[in-house]
Amino acid sequence: MSAYELSTAVAVAAAITEGHTTARQVVTAALDRIGRLDGRVGAFTDVVAARALAKADAQDAALSGGAKPGPLTGVPFAVKNLIDIAGLPTRAGSKINRERPPAERDGALVRRLEAAGAILVGALNMGEYAYDFTGENVHDGDAHNPHALDHMTGGSSGGSGAALAAGMVPLTLGSDTNGSIRVPAAFCGCFGLKPTYGRLTRAGSFPFVGSLDHLGPLARSVTDLALAYDVMQGPDPDDPVATLRPAEPVLPHLDAGIDGLRIAVAGGHFARGGGPDAFAAVARAAEVLGARGTVELPEAHRARAAAYLITAAEGATLHLDRLRTRPQDFDPAVRDRLIAGAMIPAPHVERAQRFRRWYRARVLELFETVDVILAPATPCRAPKGGQTHFVLDGVTLPVRANIGVFTQPISFIGLPVVAAPIRLDAGLPLGVQVIAAPWQEDLVLRVARHLERTGVSTAPIAELA
Repeated sequence: MSAYELSTAVAVAAAITEGHTTARQVVTAALDRIGRLDGRVGAFTDVVAARALAKADAQDAALSGGAKPGPLTGVPFAVKNLIDIAGLPTRAGSKINRERPPAERDGALVRRLEAAGAILVGALNMGEYAYDFTGENVHDGDAHNPHALDHMTGGSSGGSGAALAAGMVPLTLGSDTNGSIRVPAAFCGCFGLKPTYGRLTRAGSFPFVGSLDHLGPLARSVTDLALAYDVMQGPDPDDPVATLRPAEPVLPHLDAGIDGLRIAVAGGHFARGGGPDAFAAVARAAEVLGARGTVELPEAHRARAAAYLITAAEGATLHLDRLRTRPQDFDPAVRDRLIAGAMIPAPHVERAQRFRRWYRARVLELFETVDVILAPATPCRAPKGGQTHFVLDGVTLPVRANIGVFTQPISFIGLPVVAAPIRLDAGLPLGVQVIAAPWQEDLVLRVARHLERTGVSTAPIAELA
């Protein structure tokens, strides 16, 4: 068995610890695959081969000496390039950030993964400053969907989804402000976890919208997703919103099943404004899960609008100095949205925040009667690269602004979500959001695991020569 036939993190770690392969062999195979395929896929912006091989050699030597293996021993992983990697400037998908001094140490989640034995192999492509739903980047080139290279990956964590779908690594990290983990997971056909706001530290990452930003893992199996999540948990004084809530491991409960869980489908806003395939994917998941009934998140359309407004205003505030001094060095589309955000009157932002509090309270009331809610992850399958408009419900709409129509009302109030890939046919993947109340990551992962075990949710590697 070759090192890269071990396509999941759990399988890689087991093969190394059982002596069937070595960390160096696995990392070398990953680097070789990146070298062969990434010229077409565009998932990576930086590859840290020397660092990765040195870590692998040190790990092999330690194991030979009797060291206890970690749960992610020898697993290659890569991170969205807004997460710090020691020795590299944290570019956050931008031209301007390349001039920053190199990071002095890795981001907190990188350190936690490596403490569990994982081995970082590089940084991943993304939309500029994470203000993107497409996976396209005017500075680094676009990320391409490995299942159809002429289609989008989704964004802004486009490289994170593409690297998994292409089989380059079994584990990646992304960020999600309005849907940037869930959209690439859906378009690229992998699993993604957006945890509860404040659950995983964001220390050592470049921000976008501080009140909405999350970091989280993407993987090709739910077990890998849960394992990575478990080793990254824990409070962090370096992140002002990382809670003091103790780690709550989910892996031991992953196969507990769904008996007794009250599962419903989101109606209203989440049952219109998308294509029939998106709703068929939810119906398929609901059937397998025995979902009963429909619930409506009140004023979800207003939640999406308020999320847009807060995103624009907070994002613009972060970038005001850059907008004043270097406007020509932005992606023009990102620059224009940030400039518009800078002109939003403060009373509008304050009203959006007040509505946010009201909306959160109403949605939490729903979880008194249901445990898990299902909703589409995207309104359609991945559009073509460069496509600017699509037709939804007979209306022609801008692609970039409307890919997040179903993700924004959820991250707006920081709920935990797994995006689970659904394949209805031989076409491009779709995704379903599995949503729960705050701090209930165990529930969304258990439901996603059930979908995976029944074969409804799968994340195969794309067939690339």
